[in-house]
Amino acid sequence: MTEHDASDSSNDDNDDVAALDKSADATHETKAAPEPSIRPLWMWPAVLLLVILWGFRSVPTLEGEMSMRAMMLGFFAPLVCAAVILLWWLLLSRAWIVERLLGFVGLCAIMVATTAIADKTIRGFGTMLYAIPSGVTAFCIILFVFSQAAPRKRTSLALLAALIAFGFWDLVRTDEIRGDFQTARSWRWESSAEDRFLAELSTRGESPTATDRSEPLAEPEWPAFRGPNRDSVARAVALGTDWAASPPVEQWRIKVGPGWSSFSVAGRRLFTQEQRGDNEAVVCYDANSGATLWVHEYKSRFWEVVGGAGPRGTPTISDGNLYTLGANGILHRLDPITGAQVWRTDISEDADRKPPQWGYASSPLIANGFVIVHGGGKEDKGILAYDIEEGKLAWSAAAGIDTYSSPHLANIDGKQCVLMLTNDGLTIVDPADGSSLGEHAWKFQGYRVVQPLVLDDTTVLLGTAMGTGTQRVQLSWDGGKFAVSEQWRSRGMSPYYNDFVVHKGHIYGFDNNIFACVELSSGERKWKRGRYGNGQVLLLPEGDQLLITSEDGELVLLQATPEKLVELAKHRVLDGRTWNHPVLIGDRIYVRNAEEAACFTLPLAAATGVQSAAE
Repeated sequence: MTEHDASDSSNDDNDDVAALDKSADATHETKAAPEPSIRPLWMWPAVLLLVILWGFRSVPTLEGEMSMRAMMLGFFAPLVCAAVILLWWLLLSRAWIVERLLGFVGLCAIMVATTAIADKTIRGFGTMLYAIPSGVTAFCIILFVFSQAAPRKRTSLALLAALIAFGFWDLVRTDEIRGDFQTARSWRWESSAEDRFLAELSTRGESPTATDRSEPLAEPEWPAFRGPNRDSVARAVALGTDWAASPPVEQWRIKVGPGWSSFSVAGRRLFTQEQRGDNEAVVCYDANSGATLWVHEYKSRFWEVVGGAGPRGTPTISDGNLYTLGANGILHRLDPITGAQVWRTDISEDADRKPPQWGYASSPLIANGFVIVHGGGKEDKGILAYDIEEGKLAWSAAAGIDTYSSPHLANIDGKQCVLMLTNDGLTIVDPADGSSLGEHAWKFQGYRVVQPLVLDDTTVLLGTAMGTGTQRVQLSWDGGKFAVSEQWRSRGMSPYYNDFVVHKGHIYGFDNNIFACVELSSGERKWKRGRYGNGQVLLLPEGDQLLITSEDGELVLLQATPEKLVELAKHRVLDGRTWNHPVLIGDRIYVRNAEEAACFTLPLAAATGVQSAAE
């Protein structure tokens, strides 16, 4: 054998050894981590379900209003689609069984973990509407893109995408949810409007400044929720319409705590309720300057994800006394001059129930020496009446357990009565002792908010949200009970939490969140055009005018005409979501929302006989 042949033989031997080593290494790797063969995923069912999911998710926006159908579809249909997508992954995706189990368990674990650490404003509502749809969508998109990739790779990437999508919702909070359930958000580490208010409050140095008992509390200009008759009518005033030449003039503006209370007004005193940290507060502001005259605080905080924190009811002034009901059910009688407590009671204890889902919202009604509120308890604890002198429960009466409407005093067919609109319909009781005077069954699975509107001495309008509509009913006293008959029912006006008004044979108000006009005699809709969100309206009958505060904080003046929507003037008065009812006294309008309050003087029409506050 030559030297060259020996070298070739040695190289061949080395190559054989290397080949055996590589084969052994490959065998070892295969045994250590076997990789299933690639099986392309069957993706078209998931794609179809995603299209359906986001189609349902868009229903409220497409409809432009929150009907019961839109709410149910927008809330729950996406969750059903997400659940079906998980079933597709487990049963029909063609993934390997281990891959399916890993993806299912991983996705559920991500969902639970990210929800647990999310801000409380996201958990629940935000999880259903945003986190779950976006997380499941991210998971499916990556599977679609990598459907023919190795199982380990595509599943890992899909779970990573889901983690990023779910995790995004841990970084934000919901600042507000509008009436159509559209949201405004910010990073959760940024200060909230309530944080900024409390920071300013710590430097404000509030203290009682007014104790003059000669102030006109006996005849307050705006003594209760929606005015003297709870009907949102501002009498003896008509406004000028050229706001370009004579715009509303801001008199003052202050930050206030969260809450959906309106104002009651007596002389220079504005009474309202707001949240101040862990305390609910009844506050008296100076109508001329916005300065704080006194504050009565007490330990109580109510919060829910849609309305946020704070009281819902409006203070009531009666016979020189002030009555308030907080969102957790704390009922007070206070001295309106100093804010000192006369008595306090908890209506949730008497009703034997927890606060309703959206909080107690009754604005107290004073009648026959009693403070009357809706308690929502079972059996005979629906309506509660307390003695005005000592605050002790005097009588109670059965009514529905769900409502955010307030008791309404009326004189129907010569008989004084209290009207209470609840989930069961209309309940009529005697204000003297709570005895039943009649009822009108009209059950509703949602919640009613608006006041009954008394048209004359025998007819009443009852409004219901979510596309259910309005009824006009007639009440006739037969000496023992009211006989109630329905005159018409119309879906032309479905008021949500936005009360309506009646002027010259027509109803004006919000049909869900679009302003509309309905004929009073028939319920036939005349027009529906005003896109002012879930705002509120005041009637100025002397000027045939309607004054609206839009959900965006604009003040809008309309002509009250059934012919068409006639917008006369518009001016922004508040920033942020505005649901609180405005108050108009003479040429001064007082407005507030959950962040700020303000007073403006408005231009008067010529020869109104109303003296301007500037004169």
